[in-house]
Parts: sequence; C-alpha cells; structure tokens
Amino acid sequence: MTGNTALRAALGIALLTAMDAVIKGQMQHQPFIVALFMRFAMGGLCALAVLLLARPAFPTRDSLIGNTIRIPLVVVTAGSFFYSLSVLPLAEALTLSFLAPVFVALLGALLLKEKLDSRILQALGFGVAGMLVMVWPRLQGHVSGAGLGVAAALFSAVSYAFNLILLRRIAVKEHPAVIVAFQNCGPALCLAIPAAFAFVPMTARDLGAYLAAGALGVAGHLVLTSAFARAAASRLAPIEYTALIWASLLGYFVFAEVPLYTTYAGALLIVAGAIAVSRR
Repeated sequence: MTGNTALRAALGIALLTAMDAVIKGQMQHQPFIVALFMRFAMGGLCALAVLLLARPAFPTRDSLIGNTIRIPLVVVTAGSFFYSLSVLPLAEALTLSFLAPVFVALLGALLLKEKLDSRILQALGFGVAGMLVMVWPRLQGHVSGAGLGVAAALFSAVSYAFNLILLRRIAVKEHPAVIVAFQNCGPALCLAIPAAFAFVPMTARDLGAYLAAGALGVAGHLVLTSAFARAAASRLAPIEYTALIWASLLGYFVFAEVPLYTTYAGALLIVAGAIAVSRR
C-alpha cells in the first residue's frame, strides 16, 4: 500500500465523519427515517452530477448485480449506524464501529484470500484493545445511555464489514462514480415511502445541511472507493481508526460532548497499532 493510497483512505474517513456529524445534528430535531432518507436523496443528486461529469462506461452485468446486492446492505448499515448516532455521543458511536476493521481484515482473508501478516494483526489487536477500553464504562453501567444504541453500532460494524468486502470485489473493476451512484440512489428509493409517512416541513437551512451531508458522503465514498481499488481491504482497515480524531473534535466543538479519560487511554492503544502498521 502506497502513502498516497493511505492518504486517500484517511481523507475519505474524515469526509464521512463530517457527514455523520451533520446528520447527527439534523436528527436532533427531525425524525430519524426522514434524516436517513434525505442523506441518501441529496447524496444521490450529488452522485448523479458526478456521474454526468465523469461519463464512465456503462456497468457490466456483474457490476449491476454486485451494486444492486449492496443496496439493502447499505440501508441496513447506515440505518443502524445513524440510529446509534442519534442516541450516543459521536466519538462513542464511532469507537464502537471500530470493530468493523477487524471484521474487514478477517473477511478479507476468508473471502478475498488476502494475506494477514503479523504487523496487521498487531495493529488490529491494539485497535480492538483500545476500543474495549473506551467503551468499558458503558459496559459496566458507569455511564448512562441507550443499550439499543450500542447494539445498533455493533450490528452496523458487522454489516459495514460485509459492505466493504463487497465493495472491494466491485471497486477493482468498476468506476467509483458508478458505485457511489448506486449506493446513494438505491437506498434513497428504498427509503422514500417510509420517509413520506414521517415527513415534516423543512427550512432552507435543513435543505442546505442535507445537501452538505450528501456532498460530503459522495466525496468521502469516491475517495474511499478509489483507495479500496488500490489496496487490500486488510491493509486499509487500521486507517478506519482515524475517524476517532475527527469524531472527538466534532463531538466536542459541535455537540459539547467531552470524552471520558478512558477514551484517551484507548486512543493510545490505537495510535500504537497505527505506528505498527506505518513501520511495515
């Protein structure tokens, strides 16, 4: 994996974390299902604009099948994760999602025959240990919160791992603009009817926020998809942990969420894992 590919993945994670913060803010005063639909609807508009500019070749039959299969998985992954964001602090929800890289690396080895060397296993081990340290207060009941939010975040981590493995299979053969268009327009169509029953009036600010979320999501997925087309899933898995940095900053400055001391203790373990990968 080259440094440029790693930077692409890190940038994609930063953009997607910013999108998460925007949607979390919208869910504080709008129904969850409406916020989820608007995120994909606006993302779909941005993705179609990119598709018109890029003008890639028409998808192959295998690409159409693969991208279509991913649509319900994207809905489930995003739905469970955004629900966890609505009831948990931003940094904590992202921390729980750090189980995903572990599943990505393991599934990458099982399904894609990718090699797991000792340094990647070491980095993933440090990452999992750091994640456990950070969520320990909630697991012990020392921090009040919604158990369903924790369960949703963990479920999202599993489905996200499968999502990325399928993405890896498609990304090596398909143009990123096509993939991103499918994973925005498809979920928007699936969510349109349920969102209509809960729809509420929106202000210009709401529409602007959703448009920003859509643009951030499309940009993040385009960058991340291009990174996965250039490197093995297990190589990119530890970079997912950089989301904690952005989640902590956005959580503090936007939502006044102050991380516990265990967050910093766990972060040290995650940094140790990142160093192990960088020395490879």
